[in-house]
Amino acid sequence: MFTFKFRWVSSLKFQILNLSLNSGTRYGASLRKQIKKMEVSQHSKFFCEFCGKYAVKRKAVGIWGCKDCGKVKAGGAYTLNTASAVTVRSTIRRLREQTES
Repeated sequence: MFTFKFRWVSSLKFQILNLSLNSGTRYGASLRKQIKKMEVSQHSKFFCEFCGKYAVKRKAVGIWGCKDCGKVKAGGAYTLNTASAVTVRSTIRRLREQTES
């Protein structure tokens, strides 16, 4: 259920690269769950609309780039497509279909 990433610090020590696990009992459970959700989404790969592969990764806050085709796209801070962008895109598509027919 949980995936862990490890980083070797010295010969026998390692550090878990997950802020929600490294925080221990601090900050409260609900805040740690929100941070974990953001961390998982910002480090995962997303689908590229241009080349059709799952190769889009986050470069900086709001900047997403595809490793295969090299396209760069603006998006949300933690996800490629924000909820408001999805609603705007669907509204534009619906209005375009109304004017064409």
